[in-house]
Amino acid sequence: MFHEIPQAVYDRMKYLEHMDALDRSGGTPSEKRLRQVSPEMGKFIAMLAMGAPEGVLIEIGTSAGYSALWLALACRYLGRKLVTFEVLDEKASLALETFRLAGVQDVVDLVTGDARPCLDSFEDIAFCFLDAAKEVYLDCYEALIPRMVRGALLVADNAVSHSALLQDFLQRAMGDRLVDSLIVPIGNGALLCRRV
Repeated sequence: MFHEIPQAVYDRMKYLEHMDALDRSGGTPSEKRLRQVSPEMGKFIAMLAMGAPEGVLIEIGTSAGYSALWLALACRYLGRKLVTFEVLDEKASLALETFRLAGVQDVVDLVTGDARPCLDSFEDIAFCFLDAAKEVYLDCYEALIPRMVRGALLVADNAVSHSALLQDFLQRAMGDRLVDSLIVPIGNGALLCRRV
């Protein structure tokens, strides 16, 4: 699957990886940076999404669309769509450009705005990648878990790198009897929850 990434998707991934590296090394203020996942994390979430049960695939925190490109590969494989949420207008514009240039508009629906008020309109969620402002993780978790099908996966980025900020969220998820959970040491650390 990943040995045959379409050229337009591959080119846009490489462009975003380059821009992210420039942001990190060039002193771009944190709130202006792309702050995207590593290629390793992108491949990890795509592999997990490809094994998701029937249901909706969601991403919370699109940025410029890098992780959504990985998830779009899984969606093409599954014959499904990804719904991705981005709260910042300027990053949503970048993501739309990414999806257009990569030719994945047919499998990605971008919603500009806060995901939290929208999550109660979804049922049968099969997969969610959560990589947004850390203060919304717990709210998103509480809205998502009751709407996830058995065997659904929630992957939350930055579980190690931002563990102090995410302490309440991590404690809630790790102690929740509705999920099996563990922290995976990949990228900045990911909390992986499987709905039981």
